[in-house]
Amino acid sequence: MSLKTAVAAPFRQRGTDSMAESEFVVALSLDRNWFSPDQAKTLVDVAASEGLVEHDGDSLVVTFDAAGVDVPDGFAPGEEVLRSRSTFERVLDAVVESGVEKQDAVAGINSLQSELGVTLEAAAVVYARSEGVAVESIAAEAREDI
Repeated sequence: MSLKTAVAAPFRQRGTDSMAESEFVVALSLDRNWFSPDQAKTLVDVAASEGLVEHDGDSLVVTFDAAGVDVPDGFAPGEEVLRSRSTFERVLDAVVESGVEKQDAVAGINSLQSELGVTLEAAAVVYARSEGVAVESIAAEAREDI
């Protein structure tokens, strides 16, 4: 996922799991030239909403193993990472990252939705769990939104 890669890059570069938000914004906008400063701030908001970073005062703390994320040479995230994703999109991405083909996952989720008579998001969570993909945090957020 390019959002996770974009978030991990500054933390990997500095060899830390915490940095000032302003330092993170500078790393994305001036150091790497991936985004404008305003876009980098938007990325912070999106990453926080998806649980990839947490605020600790003026600092950002990464909530995953940033050192374990591969940042390929020449990687540059697209502007799509600045957009908040729906619960369905987040669950689908997690399923695809686990190795399931996207087309198969969408077909399976649609089938479950029809069969169970539930929302698309609920069907996606059930499908993910049937594939052994942990989506508890996403499911919990979806429950809170209901």
